Amino acid sequence: MLKALERSWRIFATALAFSAFGLGGLALGLVFFPLLHLFVGCSTQKTRLARLTVHYAFKFFIELMRVLGILRYSIRGIEKLQRPGRLILANHPTLIDVVFLISLVRNADCVVKAGLTQNPFTRGPIKGTAYICNNSGSQLIDDCIASVHAGNDLIIFPEGTRTATDGTMKLQRGAANIALRGLCDITPITIRCQPLSLTKGLPWWKVPVSRMIFTLEIGDDIAVAPFLEQAGGETALAARQLTQYLHDYFLPENTAHVGA
Repeated sequence: MLKALERSWRIFATALAFSAFGLGGLALGLVFFPLLHLFVGCSTQKTRLARLTVHYAFKFFIELMRVLGILRYSIRGIEKLQRPGRLILANHPTLIDVVFLISLVRNADCVVKAGLTQNPFTRGPIKGTAYICNNSGSQLIDDCIASVHAGNDLIIFPEGTRTATDGTMKLQRGAANIALRGLCDITPITIRCQPLSLTKGLPWWKVPVSRMIFTLEIGDDIAVAPFLEQAGGETALAARQLTQYLHDYFLPENTAHVGA
C-alpha cells in the first residue's frame, strides 16, 4: 500500500516538475530574455548572461526533482570541469541528461534539434543562449570548433539521440570530427540512471518502481593527438578510430543499464 502511494506521488511530482520546467522556459522566453536584450548591448555579454541564467535554472530544476523525491544523484570528478573551453561528450540514457550537464557548467553551449526553436517552451531560451542548431549542414562542425576555441564548454551526445532501451549504441562521427579538426581534447562524462527511466520511447508518467538514482562521473581527458598520429594525419581514418574508441568507452555504462 505504502509503495503504491509513494509511486503515485512520484507520478504527480514528475508532472509538477515538468510543468514547472515548461512554464519556466516560457517565462524566460517571454519576459527575461527580451529584458536582457533591451538592457544589455554587447551580444557576447548577453549570450553569457543568458547561458548563466539557464545554468542556474537547470540547477534549480534538478534540485526540485530531488526535493520532490523523484531522484537522487551523485557527481564524481566535478573538479575536472574547472577550466573553460572543453569539449564534453557523454552517453545519453535519459531525457534530462542535458539538464544535468548544463547545471554543472556555467557557460555551456550545445547542439540542439532545430525543431526546438519552433517549440514555444524552448524557443526563447535557445534563441537567447545562441545554442547551435543542427540544421546548419557543413557549417555545423566549424561552428562547434569555433565555440570551443572561444572558451565555451560544448556539450555533445555522440549518439545524437537517447540510447535505445536494449543498450545498443550507434555513434555519429561528428563529435570525433569536431575533436580532431579542432584539436580539442575530450572530457568524457558517463551517466548512469538506476532504475532506468525517461528513456527513448518511454513516456514520463511510466515512473520506475523506486526513485531514480543518477551517477555522473567525469573522466580524465582523452587526448586526440595520438589518434591523428596513428592515422598518419588522415582525419577521416582518425575519426573512425576515435569514434570506435568512444563507443567502447561508453558501452559498459549502457550494458549496465540493460542489466540493471
